[in-house]
Amino acid sequence: MNSRQDGGSNRLDDAARAGWLYYVAGNTQDQIASTLGISRQTAQRLVSLAVSEGLIKVRVDHPIANCLDLAARLRSRFALDLVEVVPSDPNSSSTTIGIAEAAAAEIERRLRSPTPIVMAIGTGRTLKAAIEQLPPMECPQHKVVSLTGNISPDGSAAFYNVIFTMADRVKARSFPMPLPVIASSPEEREMLLNQPMIQPTLALAAEADVTFIGIGDLGPKAPLYEDGFISESELKALQKAGGIAEIVGWVFDREGRMIESITNDRVSSASLPSREKSLVIALAMGERKLPGILAAANRRLINGLITDERTAAALLANI
Repeated sequence: MNSRQDGGSNRLDDAARAGWLYYVAGNTQDQIASTLGISRQTAQRLVSLAVSEGLIKVRVDHPIANCLDLAARLRSRFALDLVEVVPSDPNSSSTTIGIAEAAAAEIERRLRSPTPIVMAIGTGRTLKAAIEQLPPMECPQHKVVSLTGNISPDGSAAFYNVIFTMADRVKARSFPMPLPVIASSPEEREMLLNQPMIQPTLALAAEADVTFIGIGDLGPKAPLYEDGFISESELKALQKAGGIAEIVGWVFDREGRMIESITNDRVSSASLPSREKSLVIALAMGERKLPGILAAANRRLINGLITDERTAAALLANI
């Protein structure tokens, strides 16, 4: 598909979204403009386009209508502040396709703001895929801070830590965490986190206006294990203790409670910013991640979610 066709498809997506907000959700054009981050005139044109293109009948005649409905139900069910649901590809087993692109669009939208913000970034495959979708940008007014260390157990750079890739693409001030993801002991962790060069980064992470993180499952192919951050015996100990998922290394159970000791007392990651003052958006989809997403949403470890239709429907069914 050429760029012109891409632009036309995106324009229809925007029109369908605006049409749904206007005709189904009952939003005013001013509310639509605020929700989509556009001018009132653009909102008006998009609503008109939805009608002229035949997207509006009794319902929004576009696949995104089901996504919007699921998003609204998720927002209400889990008291989330932001939800984006993308169409599912029934022929794909990918855990990044669709949500990586949606996350990239959300990240780009926030970085386009002239008002300075602090953006905190986690790690993982989905987030890496999203960052790779970002266009080159000049954003010297913003600060991007990593929530987690960027050093693997063998001393190499952690492959799925994205702070340097992002800094290169968006030309914002970046604040990496030059630490191992998991320290060798609680004492080493304490010593590392108390270093003068680390303290300002931790303080900045706590002040983030918006945070993007992934949710890693704790099954047999847990990212923490496959990437060499924990041993097989540690993985089994975490599973035995009730661990079902992790966010930037912090392992939690089905109730969203952090697992005591084992590896959590050695994690060098910053704490997640306050959900009362910051928007913490998880990028996650797929059956393996369902328990983790559900626990994180119920416990309000997150207050934002970007996922796909199948995962959204399963969350609403509490599967």
